[in-house]
Amino acid sequence: MPMIRLPRTLVNQVLAQAQQHPGEEVCGLIGARGEQPTTLYPVPNRLHDPRRFAMDESAQIDVFRTMRDSGETLFAIYHSHPHAPAYPSATDLAESAYPEALYLIVSLNTKGVLELRAFRLEGKKVEEMDIGLAPE
Repeated sequence: MPMIRLPRTLVNQVLAQAQQHPGEEVCGLIGARGEQPTTLYPVPNRLHDPRRFAMDESAQIDVFRTMRDSGETLFAIYHSHPHAPAYPSATDLAESAYPEALYLIVSLNTKGVLELRAFRLEGKKVEEMDIGLAPE
């Protein structure tokens, strides 16, 4: 399984955001400089739904503009599954629009430790990636 490295601070930010909003899927983008993920950009879920997310369009455009202006590229799209495993749903697959991006899914549907998994999605193809913590 291919390995990706994420800074611990970004992982902790994704997990904290999911824990702070257990009643809905949280979502956002992660920007990178080169191959190194650097910045977490939370984007409001305009659906406020525990089983589906849709990023607020104007906030998403603002994030892409901020990333471009700071020399970052899109590294990952993340969201949470409050009541489901950390695996892409049929909706996630149908709505994935950035095959070059990594998709991170955090599940709150666990006992104790949260589950964070990474995937490449292209059409109906799902490729899981191992996650390693990068030095800060």
